[in-house]
Amino acid sequence: MAFQRKITIDRYPVCKEYIVTRGRALTFPADHFKGAEIKNDTVYGVVIDMPMGPQLLTTLVCYINGAANLYFNRGGDYSGAAQRYPGLVQATRTFVLNAGQFLELAQKTTQYELPNRKAHFVYLLTKGGIYKLEVNPNDLQTDEKRRRLFTLYQRVMAELRTSQLKDNAAKQNQ
Repeated sequence: MAFQRKITIDRYPVCKEYIVTRGRALTFPADHFKGAEIKNDTVYGVVIDMPMGPQLLTTLVCYINGAANLYFNRGGDYSGAAQRYPGLVQATRTFVLNAGQFLELAQKTTQYELPNRKAHFVYLLTKGGIYKLEVNPNDLQTDEKRRRLFTLYQRVMAELRTSQLKDNAAKQNQ
């Protein structure tokens, strides 16, 4: 395994691979989704930075075509599962297709900082720009819209976990 230099942004140690991959996800162009009618205000992708512990940050990347990938601040990923698991594609498409209703909660941004506390940073990708909103899992009881958004991306996370378990079982049976 090659040595990777760690860079610290906020309080999360991150590797170069993570920063590059996250940057690509945030700037992925809508033109790659042939056949989908994507207007300026249509959400075609969502990038969510989720603190999972004091040293672990996970980024969930979802696109309108059903692709969903996880990237980790210290390197590594779980990607490509949408090619094998239709349930993951369905949950991801449902999430992205419904994400537009949350644009009113978001602010247009050109800065893509990482979270430094418990809040999740949700970036909504549109042809008209990128919008950011925060979701604090501790405040969901009092915020109906953010709770709905949280529930949608937690369904994608559950499908990713199921996919990962199936992949691990298949490896053990080889």
